[in-house]
Amino acid sequence: MRAHVGDRIVVEGVHLGDERRIGIITVVGHDDGGPPYHVHWLDNGRTTLFYPGPESHIVPGHGSPQSAVP
Repeated sequence: MRAHVGDRIVVEGVHLGDERRIGIITVVGHDDGGPPYHVHWLDNGRTTLFYPGPESHIVPGHGSPQSAVP
């Protein structure tokens, strides 16, 4: 997975009743766009360090190259 600052990360719920979470990537951990990411979560306003799993995908932010999508 590769991302850029400003991209959105979407985490799908994996269990019945889990809600989808959406956050904005504020810091990318590596120069090549790899994780971990600092993510500002839209549901609660917190910023956390996040290592995405298989239930996560990137939505390119405005001005971000399309290659950011896995």
